[in-house]
Amino acid sequence: MQHDVLLGLGSNLAAPEQQLARAVAHIARLPGVQLRAVSSLYRSAPLGYTDQPAFLNAVLRLATRLTPTELLGALQDIEREQGRTRDFPNAPRTLDVDILLYDQLRQDDPALTLPHPRCHERAFVLLPLLELAPDCVIPGRGRAQDWLPACRDQGIEKLGPLAADETPSAER
Repeated sequence: MQHDVLLGLGSNLAAPEQQLARAVAHIARLPGVQLRAVSSLYRSAPLGYTDQPAFLNAVLRLATRLTPTELLGALQDIEREQGRTRDFPNAPRTLDVDILLYDQLRQDDPALTLPHPRCHERAFVLLPLLELAPDCVIPGRGRAQDWLPACRDQGIEKLGPLAADETPSAER
């Protein structure tokens, strides 16, 4: 069975646009995953810990046969391959990949909460999410577009399409 999944990607270290492009290429090659759409690239001010560079963000839509736990494990492997460390909450990072929505599943366990517990509070998630899924409903929260007014003071700028990963296949 195919599941409809929306992922949030972010980076603010080590050539962020290249980090995101490389992550998209890796995700597209995962067994049991079909990449359906990639949002535009957005630049956003950091939230929480603000003494760090701006982030680049995007949202991906994919279809997968993987379970949420299997997908999470594969995404964390990609983060580690791209140098992700988890020094402290909201720290600068080479790559962050979050499962935002997995069908209309609601799940709350120590390993994975769905939908992502803060996706409705973040302009850097909502704007690219709505670009790919204009009628998106966040389970337990309602229509995604209804949450945008609460995020209007978060600094965000739409940059345009995310460039394709130009890394030669031998280096991937």
